[in-house]
Amino acid sequence: MDLVAAVAADAPVVIAAGHRALIPTGIALALPPGFEAQVRPRSGLALNYGVTVLNAPGTIDSDYRGEVGVLLVNLGQQSFTVVRGSRIAQLVISATVQASICVVASLDETTRGVRGFGSTGIAPDNCRTSSERRD
Repeated sequence: MDLVAAVAADAPVVIAAGHRALIPTGIALALPPGFEAQVRPRSGLALNYGVTVLNAPGTIDSDYRGEVGVLLVNLGQQSFTVVRGSRIAQLVISATVQASICVVASLDETTRGVRGFGSTGIAPDNCRTSSERRD
């Protein structure tokens, strides 16, 4: 669902280039245990203005009861004005899984192994020649 700005009608929020602002939405949630809400950017704001959600996705836990705020950042070149009713973000509600953490002496091996950032490249496997593939 879309989240809209609940700023005062007579007090728009201007976010200067390179700055951020917490924008109120005027709504609160009561999610049941086992669910979360994620605040996500709107693609049009990002493409057209360079405005996005700073902590994307922002997580709203099931035990939070306050107003939902959206932390917008202006990565664009010009100031961006948020007026009352502006669609500023999207909200997705989904089920969560609670993980159990176990201490182990070793992990099972995979093809990728411990190769980290960038180790899988940027081209899909079906676009690489056999000499470019990393197994």
